[in-house]
Amino acid sequence: MTKEEKLVVINNLAEQLQAYPHFYIADIESLNAEQTAALRRKCFESDVKLVVAKNTLLGKALEKVEKADADLVKVLEGPTSIMFAHVAKAPAVLIKEFRKKSDKPVLKAAFAEGCVYVGDDQLDALCNIKSKEELIGDIIALLQSPAKNVISALQANAGQKIAGIVKTLESRNN
Repeated sequence: MTKEEKLVVINNLAEQLQAYPHFYIADIESLNAEQTAALRRKCFESDVKLVVAKNTLLGKALEKVEKADADLVKVLEGPTSIMFAHVAKAPAVLIKEFRKKSDKPVLKAAFAEGCVYVGDDQLDALCNIKSKEELIGDIIALLQSPAKNVISALQANAGQKIAGIVKTLESRNN
């Protein structure tokens, strides 16, 4: 590969690293052609982009977009594939589901929701991660819950309570 070709690959990887907010680095080496095709199909269905890259080129692309965390660079050994996603937990769920039939892919590291996760043991944590939108929805639901309780209590016995309040106020004024 010439320097120009390497530069094109690095720039392409850097563009994808910036275009997608989340990426996973995995090992899919021992998958046969049929399994690899099935994995690529699942990635396409889950809106996950699967790319195979050389470690040195990926390392340079990470440096270029300033995501070259020391923990991420450490895992760049052996065969490497990158899974790019717009939803943080999509690749983790895909890997977990795919591993019901195969022992690969093995998660090396992930960059999800601004955090770095290293090691295959982080797969369960990544599957349970919530997006920013999901967290905001949960907070809004929690904040609305007490207000809904007050409103429903007022509506349930509104006629009796208002009459009682009016009588109390009337007796105070006299």
